[in-house]
Amino acid sequence: MNRSLLVRAIGVLSCLTFAAGMFVGGAQPEAVGLVPAPWDKLAHMVSFGLLTAMVELAFRPRLWLLAALPLLVSALDEVHQAFLPGRFASLEDWLAGAVGVGIACWLLRRTRLARLVADLRG
Repeated sequence: MNRSLLVRAIGVLSCLTFAAGMFVGGAQPEAVGLVPAPWDKLAHMVSFGLLTAMVELAFRPRLWLLAALPLLVSALDEVHQAFLPGRFASLEDWLAGAVGVGIACWLLRRTRLARLVADLRG
């Protein structure tokens, strides 16, 4: 298996693991209040920023899609929370995730990190 394919496979597996953790793990009773306010906003920023990096490694999509995929997952997570006992959907949480996605997109496409990712992919 060549390096590029390996990095891409790791990216895809990471995205799937993230999604499973978000939707399966987030549905567990223990997830209620796991990260207290205001730290939950930081957790959203970091989590969805990392998901953006995983999407970049997995697919190297156009910039709009690099931002849209994690934002969609974040929105689906908020909708999912609306149906869980003890959890609720929050526009503020989605916006915190959007800030993380925006920062990650900028870092991945406009800084030296872009070169590092390109070198990693081969």
